[in-house]
Amino acid sequence: MEIKAHQADRFVANPPPGLAAALIYGPDQGSVRERATVLAKTIVPDLNDPFRVADLDEAALDADPARLWDEAAALSMIGGRRVVRVRGAGNALAKDFERFLSDPKGDALIVVEAGELAKSAALRRVFEDADNAAAVPCYPDSERDLSEVLRAGLKTHGLTIDDDALHYAVSRLGSDRGVTRSELEKLALYAMGGKSVTAADVASVMGDESELRMDETFDAAGEGDYALLDTSLARLWMAGTSPVGVLRQAMTHFQRLLLVRSEADEGNNAAAAIKKLRPPLHFSRENSFRAQLSRWPAEKLQEALAYLYEAETLVKTTAVPAEAVTSRALLSVAALAKK
Repeated sequence: MEIKAHQADRFVANPPPGLAAALIYGPDQGSVRERATVLAKTIVPDLNDPFRVADLDEAALDADPARLWDEAAALSMIGGRRVVRVRGAGNALAKDFERFLSDPKGDALIVVEAGELAKSAALRRVFEDADNAAAVPCYPDSERDLSEVLRAGLKTHGLTIDDDALHYAVSRLGSDRGVTRSELEKLALYAMGGKSVTAADVASVMGDESELRMDETFDAAGEGDYALLDTSLARLWMAGTSPVGVLRQAMTHFQRLLLVRSEADEGNNAAAAIKKLRPPLHFSRENSFRAQLSRWPAEKLQEALAYLYEAETLVKTTAVPAEAVTSRALLSVAALAKK
């Protein structure tokens, strides 16, 4: 069966009876791991239990395909249903799972983790077409999803979050659920003892060197500074920064420029519009932001955003090198700034 993205969390928390296997897949590997863990814990609360949990990967099943049947049929020495986790699965295992699901052995729940899979991918089709299995997609969180994750996560620590702080945090997250959870835990620990998380708290926890490098990258693109852009991109890739994260932050930057540009074009005060931005623009970037504002007309900003949207789509739907696509898009934006 095919599970829709908005149904994923509810499905893994309360799987239907008779489910023999589930494929958790998608570009957001943090979400893949989290949902696979939630699903597995509905059967075995302690996933470190060696009697009730077996961990496999694609290489192990390639070397010994019969092991899937053996592990699924194995009985726990202490009783209870078992879980078999298969990590890093790919289309090479599609035929094995098709045979298994047509006549599953034992009562173990098979939880399969995979990366991004196209609609036509053989492994995905096997799980979507089977009545006793499910394919659960994991895509990067939307702003609304991130807001809910942050609010709910902070609530468990007895904390609320200001609206400005929430917008500030959301603008710096989203490419990976695992990263979001990690940043959330750091933020909760930092704000512990208070009642509400402020924008200053978020800046202290998330305003790290990586963020400063990204701001430098977007300002370089907005000013048409090829040399600085090339250098700052190289630093981002050396630091292991997510290309999708860079593209999303770049879109936020140029959307903010467009917002202020539109205000100015309507006869409103640009300086006042900049002051109204949420999260607020850091004082160290105001001169660069004003310089970019004078360089970019609204229609060119729309064109720059189109480059970035196209790059994100390309990164998320094809196997092209993500860093190269992101770099090319930002260099194209810098070329627009030069014009």
